[in-house]
This record gives sequence, structure tokens and C-alpha cells, in this order.
Amino acid sequence: MKIVIFILISFASYAVGRISHILGGDLNVPHHWIYGVLSIIIGLIFYKHDWGKWLIAFGLGMVISDFKDMIGCKFVGPDDVKIKKFWGID
Repeated sequence: MKIVIFILISFASYAVGRISHILGGDLNVPHHWIYGVLSIIIGLIFYKHDWGKWLIAFGLGMVISDFKDMIGCKFVGPDDVKIKKFWGID
């Protein structure tokens, strides 16, 4: 049951990341992979608690949804994508 919750939280945070990319991709704000990495770090510190594992799942979904920007070391700024799509990694 815990693995199902982990997967659901990961997908939900992926969806939040993709929606924020579509709706706010033209804003000059920090990229959401940064929040994902912070969530993973905090989750690893508190991994013995269930909510620590949930933070890791949340962070993984955020990082995956913005993986291309993380690899490119984009920290702040608008996305330069012309076609915004929900399914994908950007």
C-alpha cells in the first residue's frame, strides 16, 4: 500500500510541475526542479517518518517534470519552449 501512495504522490507532483510549466512558464521565477531537490533533501533527512518518504516522492515528481532545465542548470527565468505540452520532460 505504501508503494501505491508513493507512486500517486510522485505522479501528482509531476502533474503539478507540468501544470505550473504550462501556466507559469513565461514568468521570471525559480524553476520548479529546485523545489523538488529541496523536498528530496528534507525527505532524506526525515526518511524514517512517512511524511519524509512522501516528500521524497513529491520531489522526484517535480524533478522529473523539469529534468531538462535541471540538467541545463537553469535556476531562474522563463522557459524558452514554444509548444507547451503536459506529457513530457522539460
